[in-house]
Amino acid sequence: MAKLKALLQKRENRICADCGAPDPKWASANIGVFICVKCSGVHRSLGTHISKVMSVTLDKWTDDDINFMIEVGGNSQANAIYEAFLPKGYSKPHPDSAQEERQNFIKSKYELQEFLQPSLRIVSNYPSDVGKQAASTPHSGSSKSEIGMVEFIGILNVKVIGGTKLAVRDMYSSDPYVVLTLGQQKAQTSVIKRNLNPVWNEELKLSVPRQYGPLKLQVLDHDMVSKDDVMGEAEIDLQPMINAAAAYGDPEHLGDMQIGRWLKSADNALTTDSAVMITGGKVKQEVSLKLQRTESGEVTLSMQWIALNM
Repeated sequence: MAKLKALLQKRENRICADCGAPDPKWASANIGVFICVKCSGVHRSLGTHISKVMSVTLDKWTDDDINFMIEVGGNSQANAIYEAFLPKGYSKPHPDSAQEERQNFIKSKYELQEFLQPSLRIVSNYPSDVGKQAASTPHSGSSKSEIGMVEFIGILNVKVIGGTKLAVRDMYSSDPYVVLTLGQQKAQTSVIKRNLNPVWNEELKLSVPRQYGPLKLQVLDHDMVSKDDVMGEAEIDLQPMINAAAAYGDPEHLGDMQIGRWLKSADNALTTDSAVMITGGKVKQEVSLKLQRTESGEVTLSMQWIALNM
């Protein structure tokens, strides 16, 4: 219990994961979040197969329950998954929100999983009396957050900066946009009209599963009347960044430094070597790519890696 209370004292856990109320004294032991008394009532109404509600001070916790809370890491890490695709401008409940607003949000977040990428939503096959949510596999001693059969190890923030000398797909120009694909997840930028040197400066977010492959990038030309034309593609090897980050540990405890490098070769799309850096307590990597299977074009990205086991 001392470990649980120490986790509760972390700054991000001093407010409710769902409404931001201060000093939460309840938790969902199979989701891994600390919640206030008002939100705990809504969680309890979802059933223990969705959320197993326990009091931090009154209930007797098992070692497995405590270890799972520690493995998840608290509210920030859990919300990075459950709110990863919260719509821009969406207003979460606040401590004084009406009960109906609170109920709608919590049900959407955990039961309907509306803020997860659709391809990652889980259909539970667990019986209702199982003490762990379908969004969490049984404890295995792993220090990684899990949702159903998909085990997430981190969040990848990708800032699509811009493109240069992109290919013409309309009469004289193109209407480009970028699509990022990681497994079954997709995220895309806005369309920029009639521009072969577009500047997006848009941030896209993807959850990274334990079993991950390359991040695939496509540039397409938006067409109103026919299928969008491909303007080029490239693949980004995530291993140099993720492996380097794992080797060095919590970046918040380290000064600015280079910790890894993805080398340009004939087998990849890099225009130059790409360094993995710790900058301001964050793991970052700048990537410049020459688009493949097209006549011309380059795209520049800035990536940030956030491990969920820190």
